[in-house]
This record gives sequence, structure tokens and C-alpha cells, in this order.
Amino acid sequence: MNLFLNPIFLNVCVAYIQFLFLIFIFISWVWKRFMLDQNLVKKQSFGCLFYKQTLICSLVLSLIYLMCFLNTFYWYTNGWTDEKIVTLLHAVLGTLIWLLISVYLHSLVSNSSIQSKKYPFVIRFWWVCFFTVSCCSLYVDYVSYQRTHNQSITMFFVSDSVSSFIGLFLCFVGLSKYHNHEEQLLNVSCVSRGEVASTYENASFFSLLTFSWMSSVIAKGNKKPLDLEDIPQLAKNDSVREVFPVLLNKVETLCKGNEQITAFGFTKALLYTVWKDVLITGLLALASSLSSFVGPYLIETFVQYLNGQRAYKNQGYVLVAAFLVSKIIECFTHRHWCFKLQQVGIKARAAIVAIIYQKGLTKFRNTKQGNSSGEIINFMAVDAERIGDYAWYMHDFWLVFVQVGVALVLLYKNLGLAFIASLITTILVLLANLPLGNILEKLQDDLMKSKDKRMKSTSETLRNMRILKLQGWEMKFLSKIIKLRDEEEGALKKYMYTLSITSFIFWGAPIAVAVVTFATCLFIGIPLESGKVLSALATFKILQEPIYKLPDSISAFFQTKVALKRIVAYLRPDDIDFNAINKVTLGHTEAAVEIINGKFSWDLDVSVNPTLKDINIRVNYGMRVAVCGTVGSGKSSLLSCILGEMSKISGSVKVEGSKAYVAQSPWIQSGTIEDNILFGRVMDRERYERVLEACSLKKDLERLSFGDQTVIGERGINLSGGQKQRIQIARALYQDVDIYLFDDPFSAVDTHTGSHLFKECVLQVLDSKTVIYITHQVEFLPAADLILVMRDGRITQAGKYSDILNSESDLMDLVGAHKEALSSIDSIGTSFQEQTGSSNKNTNDSPDGIPEDIARSKAQLVQEEERGKGRVGISVYWRYITIAYSGALAPFILLVQILFQTFQIASNYWMASESPVSARDPAKVTGSTLIMVYVALAVGCALCILARGLLLATVAYKTATLLFHKMHLAIFRSPMSFFDSTPSGRILNKASTDQSAVDMQIPYQIGA
Repeated sequence: MNLFLNPIFLNVCVAYIQFLFLIFIFISWVWKRFMLDQNLVKKQSFGCLFYKQTLICSLVLSLIYLMCFLNTFYWYTNGWTDEKIVTLLHAVLGTLIWLLISVYLHSLVSNSSIQSKKYPFVIRFWWVCFFTVSCCSLYVDYVSYQRTHNQSITMFFVSDSVSSFIGLFLCFVGLSKYHNHEEQLLNVSCVSRGEVASTYENASFFSLLTFSWMSSVIAKGNKKPLDLEDIPQLAKNDSVREVFPVLLNKVETLCKGNEQITAFGFTKALLYTVWKDVLITGLLALASSLSSFVGPYLIETFVQYLNGQRAYKNQGYVLVAAFLVSKIIECFTHRHWCFKLQQVGIKARAAIVAIIYQKGLTKFRNTKQGNSSGEIINFMAVDAERIGDYAWYMHDFWLVFVQVGVALVLLYKNLGLAFIASLITTILVLLANLPLGNILEKLQDDLMKSKDKRMKSTSETLRNMRILKLQGWEMKFLSKIIKLRDEEEGALKKYMYTLSITSFIFWGAPIAVAVVTFATCLFIGIPLESGKVLSALATFKILQEPIYKLPDSISAFFQTKVALKRIVAYLRPDDIDFNAINKVTLGHTEAAVEIINGKFSWDLDVSVNPTLKDINIRVNYGMRVAVCGTVGSGKSSLLSCILGEMSKISGSVKVEGSKAYVAQSPWIQSGTIEDNILFGRVMDRERYERVLEACSLKKDLERLSFGDQTVIGERGINLSGGQKQRIQIARALYQDVDIYLFDDPFSAVDTHTGSHLFKECVLQVLDSKTVIYITHQVEFLPAADLILVMRDGRITQAGKYSDILNSESDLMDLVGAHKEALSSIDSIGTSFQEQTGSSNKNTNDSPDGIPEDIARSKAQLVQEEERGKGRVGISVYWRYITIAYSGALAPFILLVQILFQTFQIASNYWMASESPVSARDPAKVTGSTLIMVYVALAVGCALCILARGLLLATVAYKTATLLFHKMHLAIFRSPMSFFDSTPSGRILNKASTDQSAVDMQIPYQIGA
């Protein structure tokens, strides 16, 4: 019995069991990971009871064993015995086991897709064994303490007591048959993207801390190129659906009372949108910065300890632990700081893009002329991105004062009054920001203005490329774009060289601070000891980061300021006044549309002569109303005032129910034919088929290889005009709204097709709907319940067809002109058929003029954009390096970078090695020699910075110029088929976003 109560025997048994279990669980974990990778087993997830609590318990037990392991060295300092070695082994194995169990549990959760009833058997078995062993150890500790009263046993008694309680809880969890998630009825092996979206949102604290929630994505990316379905969806709080309404509401609040939004107000709204994330990043930045100063603060004490000056026992262990803990805190806080900053930037950018898009939809029509599509693309692709990127720098301006303040305190602690020299030098450096900032802001403004001019010209050129190709003018217009690019390059060149000089000033500032500080120490007689010098150098090193980041921060600030001004200028013009229309819920009155004494204008200025005058109409629900008149009489404007797109000068407008509008010129979005018809609505197959039949689209879809999944090219290039118009009508019919407004859509199709569409769509499908249609075709007028005849912006006549026809009116003139036109067309058509009838017999063209090769093509006209996959090859880097001056300047850039690092290391080494260890030791060199050599090395370091900046600016500018010319030359030399199959937005994105990255971002990353 005494053998079983022997602590050595018990610890040996426990260590043996722990060792076997450690091997077993490690093999099990590795095997499971391998099987999961090979897709040989189904993934299982934990919906088990108290999962988070069990994970915390495992980490706590690991920490307890680690403390026992560390305390072993404290108690056993008089040599090692068998009992002590066994105790140490027991603590080490316990630490490893519970750490491995924590990782094992977490890996099962992060790589899961189905719910599991219980924890793995091996885990539950170990919990039972652990509880039994803990109880035995607790009893043995109690008996041993009663016999020997050894204080060292107290530690194990406390640890075993805690372990027993935790073991009891784990046994309860392991043996419980309940779990907090219901099992799925079906054994589904995968989840939808909506469920995958919770990867970050539902991650545990440990997973968030270590970023292990990304493990599954990284594992997939390591095996194959990631596709969109492999990427988890955003967390709800990160979605633009959540962020955009907050920003829009704040902007509208600031604009109440007809006040114009300002850049400052828009910034306030943006900060209000992401203020929580900004606050969190600020706290993380502060924690990271303060923890980075722990090392410089303790360096002098550590040097003194190495020289034998020990303040207390185990001081070395405390110092090492302090260094380790501070570095761990700095690492975690800095990584999460960067991660949260990226989140803030993405949220801000998404919200800004959304509000720009929303403004484009609500902007008053007469103000749309001020911004081309190229400029708007610049707002979304360049300006919004720069505002989002500023998240990386938004804490720098207040953080630099914190870092400088802490650094000066440390310098005062080590060097005394010499810190005043550091303070003065730092203030001078900070004051240099003002003129440099103004210069950079002006250059950035000039750069963006020239970029806007180029993008506007590029957008217009791409839009009319077919005409340019037919006339052979593409090279002429390319030369105009290159000329605009030359203006942009001039601004870019000035900006980059100015930024290089600014970087030289601020990179050299910490070196100047160090030189001035050490020279002041020598001048006022403060001894430079190695510990103080090392601490000061470490402080200067940390101080160097905020100071040399200042030029980047200043540049980013003024880039963001310019971007904000440009976006705010776009957001300022007045929106459509949607309150001008009294929108009533369906069923309140009999009138679907009612206008009383309406006066409307396309200009917001009420003094301008209105476009529509004295408009009085009442359209009851279910009526068909035809609008006719001469060109420019105000027919389309009448529909626009019903839509609320005109400025209402006087009168009242009431619209009851939802509306759909079909324009005279068809609008087709890039995408499949099905997407264009559904337009975001859920598929209703019965309604969809009925709409296709009514719009005569079924035969066209049968002739296309991909049917309604055919991707429509840029501006519907692979569809005829009639097909585009019929798809547009089908889109309106599928929406199933209350009021339909047709702006003469039947004129874009032939007479037979137009009559069929009118009969099937207006008279049958929309028989119970309210329809207001503009037409120049007299045969469509008798079907109308009400005809409105317009002239000079007024309704001159209103009534039924028979009533108006019997009176002398403008309608009679239209009918007469229509009949005369038809007779002339018939006579011309008869002679034409006689001459070409035989040739038409052998013609097998597609309906509506669609080319046969496009209709029967086995491939989509618009292909998915190719993207690079895998690692970036060395050839890509090599081409970038050698494209400018055949790479002749690359070795010099590398050389000055090596010299910069060499001078920097040499200067620190010189000061540390040549300074005496303490004030009692003799100086190795004279003070003047010490400072002069350090100054020489510092000047060499600063000159290398200047040379590197100028060389990088030269190479980057030349490379960007050559890449721009090559890209645009290749684009303009491409055949017309390239422009038919490539959306212009894709090309504009290359000319805007990607070119901007080549101009500025890539050189910055190389310089960093």
C-alpha cells in the first residue's frame, strides 16, 4: 500500500500514461488532418455542450502545468534527484498534452461541416482518466504533507485540487448525452455560402486571436486557386448593406435645411459610420506602441545585469520574461491593429462607392452632363480607394506625439538634459511638415485633374471605337490620349521627385536627432555608457518609425483630402425631389395617375421657361392612354414628370402604385439574357415563359447556343436592335407592376413585330394594368381609352380616338402624314422587291438582323476575365525591373539599399562598442572621435536614402510610362471583335485603377 502512496511511483505511472496518450492523440490528429485533406472522411463539427468552456479549461490546465514546471526550478536548486526529475517530466508532459488537446478541439471545429453528437471518444476517455489520476494525486499530496510538512508539496496540492475540480467538470461534459445544437436530418456534406459566412463572425476568441479562422481558406488556397465560392461571405457588420445606410443617413442629416455637404461634414459622417472600429484600432495602436518601448526601457538594466550588477535574485529571469511578454503583446496588438485597419478601409471604401452609385441614380438629369463615365469611374476606383487606404495612416498624427513623448521620457532617463536637444530637433522636423504638405497637396490636385481629363477622353473613345475603326481614326485618337497622359506624367514626375526629397528629409530626421543628442551629451559632459547608448539607440530606432512614416502619412492625408473634395463636389448637386410626387398606396382612389395644373422644367431655375405647362390629366386604374404629337412636343417629358425626374414648378402630381418604364432607346446591362429580364427578381418559371412568349423571344433563344444564358456583350453588341427592345419590354412585363410607361418602344422593331408586341403585351398581358404609351403609329391609337395630343409642352386635345378623329385637330394632321408616308413606302418597297426578290430567296439571315455566326457560336461572346493563378513568377518581377533602361538602374538601387543598411548597422555598432561600459571604465576613444565617426556614418546613411528615393522615382516613372504606352497601343490595335467581347468597364479599370497602382503603389511598396 505504501508503494501506491509513493509520489515517485504515482508520478512515474502518470507520466507513462501521459506519454502514451500524447503519442496517440498526436497520431490521431495528424491522421485526421491527412484524411480530411484527401476527402476520405466526412468533416464533423462540434455542436457539443460547453465547447468554449472545455477549450478554456484545457488552456487553464496547460497554464497550471507550466507554472508547476517553472516553480520546479525555484524549489529544486540544490541538485536533482529521481523524484525531482520525475516531477519535472510530469509537468512538461502535462503542459504539452493540454496544449495539444486545445489545438485538437479547435481544429475539429474550424474544419467542420456536419454536427456531431459527442466529443471524440479519445478525448472523453482521457478526461475520465485525468479526473481519476487527479483525485489520486490529491490524496497522495495530502498524505505526504501530513508526513513531511514540506512546503514544496503545497504547490502540487493546490494544482491537483484545481485539476480535480476541472476534471470533474470535464467528466460531466464528456459523459453528457445533450448538446446545444440540433442534428441535421440529412447527412449533408457541404453548406451553403450563407452558412460558410459565419467563419469570422462565429469564431472563438482563440481563433480570432491567432487568425486560425482563416486556416480552412488557406488550406484550400494551398491546393488550388481560390474561386468565389471558396471565400466565406462577409460578416453582417462588415457588409455594405449594413454600412451604407448608416453613412447615407448621416449625410442626409448633415444636409438638412438645404445645406451643402462639405468635405469636413462628409468626413464626420464617414467616421460616425465606422467609429467603433476606429476606436478599437486606436486602442490597439496605443498598446502596440507602448509595449514597443519596454525593450529600450529595460536594455540598460539588462546590460548592468550582464556586468554583474544584480538588484535581486532571479532578476535575469524577470527581465527575459518582461522582454518576451512585451514582444508577444506588441506582436498580437500590431497584427490585429493592421487587420482592423484593413477592415475599416474596406468598409469606408464600400460605403463611398455605394453612395456615389446612389447619387448617380438620384442626381437631377441636367447636372449629369458635368461628369463623364470616366470621371465617375475615377471617383469609384481611385478616389474611394485612396480614402479607404487612408485607414492605414489615420492614427499616425496623434500616435507620433505619444511615441515622441515616451521616447523623450526614456531619453531623459538615460541621457538627462540632453533630451532637450532631441525635443528641439524633433519639433523642427514636425514643423517642416507644413510647407511640404502644401506642396504635396497642390501636386496631388494637379495629378488628379490631369487623370480625370485622360479618363474622360478614354471613356469617350472606347464608347465610339466602332466609328473610329471604320474611319481609320484610332491612331489619331490614341495620340490625343497619349498627349493627355504626357500632361499627367509631368504632374506625376514632379510629385514623385518631391516625395523622394520629403522621404529623405524625414528618413534622415531620426539620424539627425541621434547625432544632435549624442553631441549635446559630449558638450555638456554627460558620460556615454554602453547601456545608456544601447537604450538610446533602441529608442531612436522606435522613434524612427513614426518620423519616417510622416511623409507617407502627409502624402496620404493630402491625397485623401483631394479625393474627399472631388467626391463631395460630385455629391453636392441637387437630387431629384421625390417628394414632388404624392405616392399613394394602391386602392385608395380610382385614379392611378393624376396631374393638376402641372408646370415642369428640366432646369431647377424657376425663371427658365418651363418645358411642360398647364398639364391636367387623370388616368384611372386599368386605362390605356396613348400620347402622340410632333417631335419635341413634350411627350417623353410627360412620362418623365410622372416618374418624378423633372423639377415641379407648380401643381400637384399623384401616382398610385408601382411603376415600370420602357425607354425609346433600349438599355441592356452586361450579363445573361435571363438576368436582364429578371433584373434581380426571383425566378417564377410560369410568368417567365409567358413573358418570353408575349415578347416573341422564344425563337430567338432557340437559335442561340446558350439560350437565355447567353452573355450579352458590351451595349448588347451580339443582339439586334429589335431583340434588345423586346428584352427591355420583357423586363418590364416580368416586374408585374401597377403602372407601365412606354416611350415609343415599338418604333425600334419592324411593323409586323411591333403589331404583335402591342397586341400580346399591351392588349393581353397588361389588359388589367394601367398603361401610358407614346406612339407615332396611328394603328395603335384606337385601342386607347384616352388619347393625349401634345404640342409645345401642352396637352392640346384629350379624348377617345373616334371623338378626336371627327374634329379638326393636330391628330388629323398626324393621321394624314402617316397615310402619306405608308403609301410612299409601299411604292418604293414594290420596286425594290422586283429587283432583289431572287437574291432574297437564298438569304438565310437571322431574325432582326442578328449575324448567323454569333447566333450559332459555341462559345460565349463575353468571356470571363483571365486572372493570374498561383505564385507570381520570377519572370514578372524581372520584366518589371528591366522594362525601364533595360534594368541598368536596378543594381544601383540594390547597392544603395545595401549601403543604407550597412551604414545604419555600422553607426549603431560603433556607438555601442566604443562607449565605456560604465562611468568608472576608461573611454576607448575620445569623445570627438566617437561623434565624428558616428556623424560620418549617419551622413552616408542619409545620402543613401536620397539616392534610393531619386533612383526609384526615375525608374518607376519611366516604367509606368512604358507600360501605359504598350497597353494602350495593344488595345487600340486590337480588332473590333475584341471591343465587342470585352466590356469597356474592364478596359477602363485597367487604365484607371491598375495604372494608378503602377504609377504610385508599386514604387512605394518597393521603397518600403
